[in-house]
Amino acid sequence: MSALWLKHYMPRSLYARAALILVLPVVVVLLVVGVAFLQKHLEDVTAQMTRAASREVMLITEVMEETETQQQAMAAVRLDLQALEMKARFLGINDEPMVGHRRWYDFIAPQVEADLRALLPDLIAVALPSGQEARLYLQTDLGILQLTFDRRRLSPVAPHQLIVTMVFFAVVMTTISFLYMRNQLRPITRLAEAAQAFGRGRVVPYSPGGAIEVRAAGSAFLDMRARIERQMEQRTMMLSGVSHDLRTPLTRLKLGLSMLPEDEAAPLQQDVDEMQLLLDAFLEFSRGAAEGAPESVDPKVLLEQIVKDARRAGHEVDLISVEGEGTVMLRPTAMRRAVENLIGNAVRYGNRADVSLSTTPKSLRIRVEDDGPGIPPEQRSEAVKPFARLDPARNQNQGTGVGLGLAIVSDIARAHGGVVRLSKSERLGGLCADIIIGR
Repeated sequence: MSALWLKHYMPRSLYARAALILVLPVVVVLLVVGVAFLQKHLEDVTAQMTRAASREVMLITEVMEETETQQQAMAAVRLDLQALEMKARFLGINDEPMVGHRRWYDFIAPQVEADLRALLPDLIAVALPSGQEARLYLQTDLGILQLTFDRRRLSPVAPHQLIVTMVFFAVVMTTISFLYMRNQLRPITRLAEAAQAFGRGRVVPYSPGGAIEVRAAGSAFLDMRARIERQMEQRTMMLSGVSHDLRTPLTRLKLGLSMLPEDEAAPLQQDVDEMQLLLDAFLEFSRGAAEGAPESVDPKVLLEQIVKDARRAGHEVDLISVEGEGTVMLRPTAMRRAVENLIGNAVRYGNRADVSLSTTPKSLRIRVEDDGPGIPPEQRSEAVKPFARLDPARNQNQGTGVGLGLAIVSDIARAHGGVVRLSKSERLGGLCADIIIGR
């Protein structure tokens, strides 16, 4: 529970998380090895080497203390300089120590200089211009003495090479691991894309691949998709078959009623008409969102045509606003049925319907508002269920229904990977129905 705060800072995608799992241990190992190498190895070795070099320098300066001139001093230490492989000279009166610039990657040089200054009190300056030469400037009674010798006597040769080698091979191996990891994660990405597309009503080609576990998950997804498609097809065939078979006795009833006197046949004719309406609703519900394949559709053009047809039928319907543009993958026939059902409900239980469209890079929203009685908030979840008739909520004097209108709309929205949301219209005071579909 104490690590929940860390979840907000973790990457969301599987690839980013896998990359973090791969890179973080490599970085930690490099830091630990680098720090341990610098502190436990380089620092100790450098301290020993500078201590030995400082003793040699002190030997040279002690021999020079017994002389009176610079020429005598140079002659006295000539043999010692040859044995220690050093060069010495005194700077002129106007000469200054030439320190120069260090190499940017010579990270051990500050420790070398600090150790030499601690061991040689007369040290004025230290010049470490390269990895082959080191110059020490010391203050003596005869003047400023410059000692030149091999830099490798003060510290290990190229101490940065270990760090560079570790970093180089870490980058190479991490790159190879990234390539391998990408190939392993690609089947998971394809499976996620296929599942997401199927949730939005589209069937994309997919074949299992990758590791054994990923192949098993892919095969399970294909089986699940096939079962869902079979169930949808069986439901459609069953409802269509039942509704189609009932048309024959209804037709016989109509023929029989036509033989009866008009006064006696009127109530029975009303029952037959209601049964006919019920069968038509069953057929419409059975079709659901199965008609047509998803295709790229301009929702603005689709809504304009739907509104135009509704107005031609004598309904007061307006397309009041259109926000955004672009095409969306939709089943145009099914989406037309869903919007027409919402408009039909709006003009049945109210006097007018206002339609609006909002398109963003991530979602599509189609809104239908009316000025009817609306639906109470506690009954909105029941309103989208099949055969739900909310008599107190809607004006039943304006028409009859079987409770499948909003259920059909919800079914079509789910088939597109979307949802239907019901609320109160702020503009007209009635019901506000939104079809929201992810892009």
